[in-house]
Amino acid sequence: MLAALAVLAAGCGGGGGSPSAPVIQAAKVYHLEGFQPAGSVHAGQPVTVSFTVTQPSGAPLVHYRTGPGPHTGVHLIIVRDDLSSIIHRHPPIGPDGKISERVVFPHPGPYRVLVDVYPQTKGPGYTNFQLFQTIHVGGAYHPIALPPYKPVVTTGGWTFTIERLPKLHLAQAALIDVSVRDAAGHPAEFTPWFGAMGHAIFFHESDLAYFHTHICAPNQAGCASIGGPTSITGSSTKPGVMHVGVLLPETGTWRLFLQCKVHGQILTAPFTLKVTG
Repeated sequence: MLAALAVLAAGCGGGGGSPSAPVIQAAKVYHLEGFQPAGSVHAGQPVTVSFTVTQPSGAPLVHYRTGPGPHTGVHLIIVRDDLSSIIHRHPPIGPDGKISERVVFPHPGPYRVLVDVYPQTKGPGYTNFQLFQTIHVGGAYHPIALPPYKPVVTTGGWTFTIERLPKLHLAQAALIDVSVRDAAGHPAEFTPWFGAMGHAIFFHESDLAYFHTHICAPNQAGCASIGGPTSITGSSTKPGVMHVGVLLPETGTWRLFLQCKVHGQILTAPFTLKVTG
């Protein structure tokens, strides 16, 4: 409406010239400032990933949400473009807002860097948002095709089994039942990691769309989902059992990275899922 009024004002001004279109300034948004590494890096070698989140005003963001649960600070999630590997960290934030974390990229190729930001806000509600970057790891990139769905994945000596997989539909909440056991059949004793008993991180195969839910123990402070009526939270009420919340915004193929901490070890179990309309 303001743009239309500006055009009318220019056309009604006398002088006989053609009206000039108003100049619309670029929107001021949050962005990543000073992102490093700026160039290509090497696979298998430690690399420092660092940046500052800059506010629309141009000032660095220094106040982040704190407290119990996973909805705090910054989630740094790095995934290879072919969805063959993932890095998930909650890096420390310096007093000047600078964020820095050492990571090792396992293979050459392009990696999507997703920075999930939880700023400190006033009032009972709070929100998060995502910022993105790309890191190129030098060497020949040989994409690995996603495997078909398999209900059983073994990693780090632990077996993750999808015991119940409901039909997954676009924008419809569902729960996937998963058991986690060792080679002797003993159930896993989950311990809190980044404020939750488990993390379910989803990426879409074609465009790397992102969704992230948590698995919470009963009455675990700050763990419940923050997405309002369209959100879903997973749960774990006994050892070795997870109910994983799913609510995906696109049809097609998704990669689920299911993560938890058992006996001090971080486990990541990947699954390929299909979502229909």
